[in-house]
Amino acid sequence: MTDHEITEVICKVHELLTRKKLTVSVAESCTGGLISHYLTVLPGSSAFFDAGVVSYSVESKKRILDISPETMSNYGVVSEEIAREMAEKIRALMQTNYSISTTGNLGPDVLEGKERGLIYIAVSREGQTYARELKLKGDRKSNKKEAALQALMFLFEVIGNDREDI
Repeated sequence: MTDHEITEVICKVHELLTRKKLTVSVAESCTGGLISHYLTVLPGSSAFFDAGVVSYSVESKKRILDISPETMSNYGVVSEEIAREMAEKIRALMQTNYSISTTGNLGPDVLEGKERGLIYIAVSREGQTYARELKLKGDRKSNKKEAALQALMFLFEVIGNDREDI
């Protein structure tokens, strides 16, 4: 994605959250805070952005987000189940309307038997959590950027598809 396309996505998400008076929180693993950075790059983000947590290690996922050790052992940290649980836990913890989470393997090596570029993103709102699998083909840096932008576009899509304002 070009810088112009990145800015366009950020502006669309910023405008939607502001217009609908919604709040969002973020739990990031593989994106390492990049989603939070994108959400706060424009002025006025304090109207909708509550908090971002980078829970990169297994231990921080347990301690900060209270992710179930059983879910981790059954599915691994690179899984749809972990992405869903991360999104649900941060939304409940921060009491926001929506939340975003990311977990995955940016590379360069295989992790938990899962190939480089396998990323899971989730968006949660009260009563519903949506997840998506990404299979990215770039290097570590481009995969990180692409995962963060895909997560923001997923949030935009979910909010746009919601029939009611929360």
